[in-house]
Amino acid sequence: MDNQGIPQKRVLDLLKAAKSKDIKYSRVLSAMCTLPHPIAVKAHNQFIAANLGDAGLFPGTAELECKVIRIMGELFGKSEAKGYITTGGTESNIQALRAARNLKKKKKPNIIVPESAHFSFDKISDLLGIEIRKGTLDKKLKIDLESVEYLIDNNTIGIVGIAGSTEFGQIDPIGELSKIALEKDLFLHVDAAFGGFVIPFLDKRYDFDFSLPGVASLTADPHKMGLGTIPAGGLLFRDECCYNNLKIDTPYLATTTQHSLTGTRSGAAVAATYAVMMHLGKEGYRKIVKRCMDMTHYLVKRAAEYGIQPLLEPVMNIVALDLPKAEEIRDRLRERGWMTSITRKPKALRLVIMPHLSEENLELFIQDLGEVSGLND
Repeated sequence: MDNQGIPQKRVLDLLKAAKSKDIKYSRVLSAMCTLPHPIAVKAHNQFIAANLGDAGLFPGTAELECKVIRIMGELFGKSEAKGYITTGGTESNIQALRAARNLKKKKKPNIIVPESAHFSFDKISDLLGIEIRKGTLDKKLKIDLESVEYLIDNNTIGIVGIAGSTEFGQIDPIGELSKIALEKDLFLHVDAAFGGFVIPFLDKRYDFDFSLPGVASLTADPHKMGLGTIPAGGLLFRDECCYNNLKIDTPYLATTTQHSLTGTRSGAAVAATYAVMMHLGKEGYRKIVKRCMDMTHYLVKRAAEYGIQPLLEPVMNIVALDLPKAEEIRDRLRERGWMTSITRKPKALRLVIMPHLSEENLELFIQDLGEVSGLND
């Protein structure tokens, strides 16, 4: 930092140079975030200085957050759900399991998650002192219910089900997990960070939310398929008593209590989420999800022409292609400017078909995929 500073144009030039090094979303098939909707950007800029860490100073922004939580609650089967807008799925998962730990009060608590769970649960184990027990997956890469039953003991406080797994886009049998949770008096958290803004708008119905009586909490990220601005996650609880296990006193702020993990919180992300949900409505999201699913099915069909098959028929806009030497193919695609990723177990080429991907670029990608895979030579 210079003593006198530098002209604004020079600063903007430096920013432009840095931005030019970023990968353009148009070539990205590995990310679960996307370009925010234009109305979300406008709303974000309008509320850029709003800090919901001290919500009493920003009552209008706080009202928007209440409205966002109500809208999300209605979408997920309980309009009276309690919660707040987080920084994303990791914070939401931390807070959900923190609430479960505080509610159950076990000396050596453990939580059962699928092997397909997001790596945030490994952070949770370290942060909260909760043992994470990983249930095996069945042939469809969903958590195996017998494995869940086997792992439960007297120190188990909860179960996590995934609705839209990060690697495979699969939906765990949340209905069956709900029954187990009720029978064993366990806290059931549903990680729908990605699937929350996809599953309700699919042609096929899936039960994964508060419509199931055993679901205690749920996370869904507006900054993913919700088309909000980063960072915007959503954490909802069925009951206020669960939510209040996160409450602490804040005596020197304009409000006397706080539930969030972070202190300072972006009111801009809340406003952006509210704006895009109000603007698009359910029909708008349905059209966006349909377009992504149409491209997903097209990708699977065209890949088959090169002899490339998916590990599973995609449930949502995530495809895992069964390719020998998947890592090598990923690297070859990267040399051509395409960003893809690899699943852990079993290994496959992982593709996420997000709204930023155009039909034209998808076709170019498929052609490059066929060339670098060499399966059709």
